[in-house]
Amino acid sequence: MKKLLMLFVLVFAITATYADPGTWTGYISDSHCGAKGNNDGHSDCAKKCIKGGALPVLVVGDKVYTISDPKKVSKYIGQKVTVTGTLTGDEIAIDKVSK
Repeated sequence: MKKLLMLFVLVFAITATYADPGTWTGYISDSHCGAKGNNDGHSDCAKKCIKGGALPVLVVGDKVYTISDPKKVSKYIGQKVTVTGTLTGDEIAIDKVSK
């Protein structure tokens, strides 16, 4: 029982260490173009690429973050937004999106 409890505590500590809650402002672009989608003029291209199968991503400066639930940003493709959520590695689990 002690080993199971210690394992639980260890897993929780590792998860808490790597999950970083925060707020980011950037553009919802597409995984094909990535950081090139960090501007207002990329909207049509991002929509076309996502319609063609690319995944939506959040571009903040030169950094590209994957989005755990792409449906949450589907109406913001190509737009500059502020997202609130939890970052794990390079993936954001979005809680809130605002324009």
